[in-house]
Amino acid sequence: MTQEHQGGGRGWSAARKGVWSRLRLTSLRLRLVVVFGLVALTAAVSASGIAYWLNRESVLTRTQDAVLRDFEKEMQNHAGALPEHPTQDELQRTAGQMANSSQRFTVLLVAENPEGQTVYGSSGGLNGFSLGDVPESLREAVTERQKITAGNKYPHHLYWQRIVEDDTPYLVAGTKLIGGGATGYMLKSLEPEAKDLGSLAWSLGIATGLALIGSALLAHAAATTVLKPVQRLGTAARRLGEGKLDTRLRVSGTDELADLSRTFNKAAEALEKRVADMAARDEASRRFVADMSHELRTPLTAITAVTEVLEEELEFEGGGIDPMIQPAVRLVVSETRRLNDLVENLMEVTRFDAGTARLVLDDVDVADQITACIDARAWLDAVELDAARGIHARIDPRRLDVILANLIGNALKHGGSPVRVSVREEPGEGTEGVGAVGAVEGAEVAEETEAADPSGGTVVIQVRDHGPGIPEEVLPHVFDRFYKASASRPRSEGSGLGLSIALENAHIHGGEITAANSPEGGAVFTLRLPRDVSAAESGEKAGDAGTKGAGGDT
Repeated sequence: MTQEHQGGGRGWSAARKGVWSRLRLTSLRLRLVVVFGLVALTAAVSASGIAYWLNRESVLTRTQDAVLRDFEKEMQNHAGALPEHPTQDELQRTAGQMANSSQRFTVLLVAENPEGQTVYGSSGGLNGFSLGDVPESLREAVTERQKITAGNKYPHHLYWQRIVEDDTPYLVAGTKLIGGGATGYMLKSLEPEAKDLGSLAWSLGIATGLALIGSALLAHAAATTVLKPVQRLGTAARRLGEGKLDTRLRVSGTDELADLSRTFNKAAEALEKRVADMAARDEASRRFVADMSHELRTPLTAITAVTEVLEEELEFEGGGIDPMIQPAVRLVVSETRRLNDLVENLMEVTRFDAGTARLVLDDVDVADQITACIDARAWLDAVELDAARGIHARIDPRRLDVILANLIGNALKHGGSPVRVSVREEPGEGTEGVGAVGAVEGAEVAEETEAADPSGGTVVIQVRDHGPGIPEEVLPHVFDRFYKASASRPRSEGSGLGLSIALENAHIHGGEITAANSPEGGAVFTLRLPRDVSAAESGEKAGDAGTKGAGGDT
């Protein structure tokens, strides 16, 4: 049940990451959808705006022309039949007749009665349409007398204006009878037309929204069509980067994406062939080095035996070696040893390259192991050891001895005496648990438990000399094979493989070696090894995240 739950959780997480990768702001899919949407939105808004404006002008102009024609006709038929000085009742009756036209507008008539007083007649009653509702500019234009010219035959014309009262649009028009008589004003509500235009605006807005949604769907479909081959290409490139050189793309079509897939397949095929050739040459080179090393061991064994006899003769007082040739004999003995070390190092390197190097683990006291390494090489007078007994680790003693011999020997050769070797522990999960036991049962029980069962944590061994340090340009290459820090000294006592072999031995333990310069002077090599290599290896196979902590962080 737990595995199924974890699998479902990983599937949901992968799906969520996939959706987010398709919708992230930098994705080409989202950019295509946005661009398509903006283009569609711009086109739809422009088309809708133009259509709305054209329809609005058409509807208002058509209604306006019809109302003005009808008003002008009513003024001629009814208001023109009034006497020059009508009474108020006559104005009121005529206004009501004019309002009953087909356009159903409100009429206001203004004239002077026989007594010379201004009288009004409105179809809307006393509280209806009044002269105050007519804009002043329109009243002035209506009552103003125009000059009679060749282009203007009448002193008065029909004028109109659109106004808005209480959010309702109205059409106001006015004219004066030619030859004297009443002045007429008309008020027509344009609310039905405004509602029609509002419905039209809503329809155009809905059409714009549908166009935007359609363009987004179209853009998504187009992006899917375009990006699917690109995604396949990206997946194939990642697989190729992971070392799966047999990855190929299925090619279909004759477009640019198909050409890109063909180019990728050709490049992958060429890369696979090149890597295969390089692997074959590398394998042949390793086989040659291994075979050469094995072949050299037989004659080298005989030569070593002879040099040992010669060395004994040199050390024996009164030996039979001529003093004149003693320097040559000493040179042969030293070079034979150097050749023997080189052959052994080459065989060790070939084992690392072939992946056949194996660990033989044992529980060791790190301080005792370092002391044995120093004592075996007679370095006791040149090395200071700062290591408390009782720090146990489950490692390969022989390979740890190789690491220590290379690091200490390198410090003695290139640094300054004395060389200081210090050991400390870095706690891990298991060590914290031991500490908890010690807090309850006492430090003595904790030491016994720790010695019997070296648990999680890291052993850190530092080798520091008092020399000039390592040049900054040399630091990145100190662990390279056959690297010489100075081109003027291409030949030295070492083989140029010691530090690289030490690093490989640290890696096979799941550890690491780093080189740096101390602020107080001298070079510092730091070795980090897990206290229990077997636990670290099982943790790596199980995908345990704690293995990284055991390996150390350089």
